[in-house]
Amino acid sequence: MPKQTVEAMIEGGKASAAPPLGPALGPTGLNIAQVIQKINEKTAAFKGMQVPVKVNFDPSTKEFDIEIGTPPTSSLLKKEAGIEKGSGFAKTDKVADLMIEQIIKVAKMKEDSLNGATMKEKVKNVIGTCTSAGILVEGKESAEVIKDINAGKYDKEIAAGKTELTAEEMKTLEEEKRKLREESDKRHADEEKKANDIISSMEGKEKSAVRAKLREAGISEALVVKLVATIGGPAAGGKAAGGKGGAAPAKGAAPAKGGKK
Repeated sequence: MPKQTVEAMIEGGKASAAPPLGPALGPTGLNIAQVIQKINEKTAAFKGMQVPVKVNFDPSTKEFDIEIGTPPTSSLLKKEAGIEKGSGFAKTDKVADLMIEQIIKVAKMKEDSLNGATMKEKVKNVIGTCTSAGILVEGKESAEVIKDINAGKYDKEIAAGKTELTAEEMKTLEEEKRKLREESDKRHADEEKKANDIISSMEGKEKSAVRAKLREAGISEALVVKLVATIGGPAAGGKAAGGKGGAAPAKGAAPAKGGKK
């Protein structure tokens, strides 16, 4: 009988009988506890990352083997950067800065699945993924670093395959990450103050006009939506409702007075 396969994405070292793995293994008749134990042993090094797993098994003998793929490039980059998620505003907010050695490390881990005939091309492929995550490389935007690579600036590092950093280099990267976070927080605070000043200056104007003015001032769309939604909010709405509510009893009061007559 031909072998069958169950595939799933699990967090390294944390496979369990819960979905998605448990329900998929249930119909196979395999010893789920044994399968999970083997998977966790093989994925322990990928703690905190999503890992593609294949469970190949013989339906008649119940013998199985585990194939572990490498996590997505984005997950490996976040692991190297020491962050849980990428930037929500990658164009403006940078969440980390990696050194070329860390990029080479990820490229080597993903070597078999990356496009490119040479390691140099694979390194550029990985750097491209940094763009959407809001991660700098050597303190620069991805496009600038790729230009440097094309110019041969990192040929020596790529050829040597250096992937480890010194304690001092790691300390520098942590400091850079802290600065990026502070810059991002300040930028958001300044933007929100600017937006609120615009809204205050347009008090009484239609929401559409306020929205257009905020966009014209370069306020991010997410903040525009958030702030415009508060214009004429619960407090203003309540006042309006109260005004209408007060008018109704007044109309009803005349007939009541007339009734006394």
